[in-house]
Amino acid sequence: MDDLLRIEDELSEEQRLVRDTTSAFVTDKVLPHVGDWFEEGTFPARALAPELGGLGLLGMHLTEYGCAGLDAVSYGVACRELEAGDSGLRSFVSVQGSLAMFPIWKYGSQEQKEQWLPRMASGEAIGCFGLTEPDHGSDPGGMRTTAKRDPSGDWVLNGSKMWITNGSIADVAVVWAQTDDGIRGFVVPTDTKGFSAQEIHRKLSLRASVTAALYFDDMRLPGDAVLPGVRGLKGPLSCLSEARFGILWGAVGAARACLEAAVEYARTRVQFDRPIGSFQLTQQKLAWMYVAVGQAQLTALHLGRLKDAGAITPQQISFGKLANVRAALDTARQARTILGGNGITLEYPVIRHMTNLESVLTYEGTEEIHTLVLGEALTGLPAYR
Repeated sequence: MDDLLRIEDELSEEQRLVRDTTSAFVTDKVLPHVGDWFEEGTFPARALAPELGGLGLLGMHLTEYGCAGLDAVSYGVACRELEAGDSGLRSFVSVQGSLAMFPIWKYGSQEQKEQWLPRMASGEAIGCFGLTEPDHGSDPGGMRTTAKRDPSGDWVLNGSKMWITNGSIADVAVVWAQTDDGIRGFVVPTDTKGFSAQEIHRKLSLRASVTAALYFDDMRLPGDAVLPGVRGLKGPLSCLSEARFGILWGAVGAARACLEAAVEYARTRVQFDRPIGSFQLTQQKLAWMYVAVGQAQLTALHLGRLKDAGAITPQQISFGKLANVRAALDTARQARTILGGNGITLEYPVIRHMTNLESVLTYEGTEEIHTLVLGEALTGLPAYR
């Protein structure tokens, strides 16, 4: 599809290489199978992780410890191409790099970094991020999971987490818990006694993704399992900002895939002896979808450049997540109307992206929460309670 706004011209040679390499991987290894994965409710994480690691896509925006150390725009471009394949694929990479590796890289001890980051960057070890709880999603400060020090100096964790991507296949979990010293993060090997994970089934969205509930039953950890570099909600919220940045780029990929499918269908589907793309109403839909995708891409590129300049704020990331996911979901829904009945089959990517985006709209900050973030930025008045 033509790049009318010539946005791709703004990418550097290295960023284009990331784009092309990631796109080729998705085309060869994901698109031929993802419809079946979605229908079956499976995701071959163990098979894909080493390949993703070999391409340098796991923790790619981090430095040292086997990480690629690429810039924010490169990370965003990779997320865009991954989510053009499926939101579940981009979620896997986002959770691994931004939610599991990033807190260890940013706040962990040298021992924690050396133990986990090289293995996670290569795809040998898979990570997950335990923040959301059954009764505390948008209000993580109310979490009930606790970590208590006992006389030996060990930590004892009790509680549960919900909607955890990679939870039942992870080798390590970064778990956030209430302590006497505020909220702290813990690096938890998942073979620790007292840890258990139960995969969540019967999902109608993000089916090509592993989602689980985590349980901690008097789970004992050594004193040095805590992340030493952060206390309070700053820790998990900073991780979420990293992941939301990937989402605001990834949503562009899902939207673009839906638009491309709709354009191709409109060119070839004949009704009333004409391709439906020759009708004005269809062209109007396609034009507005193209505008939405272009605007979302410009937003992502601008925010990527701000991030590379070290000037991005959480409020700006909320703007991008709010605007781009909504644009992608609207585009997917409109594309579905162009495909008609064929739009609800897995022969085309549209319904898969559409249902996935319903989850993307909610996770890592609901649309309502990001709306209130912007509302507070505009008025100076918080309205969360």
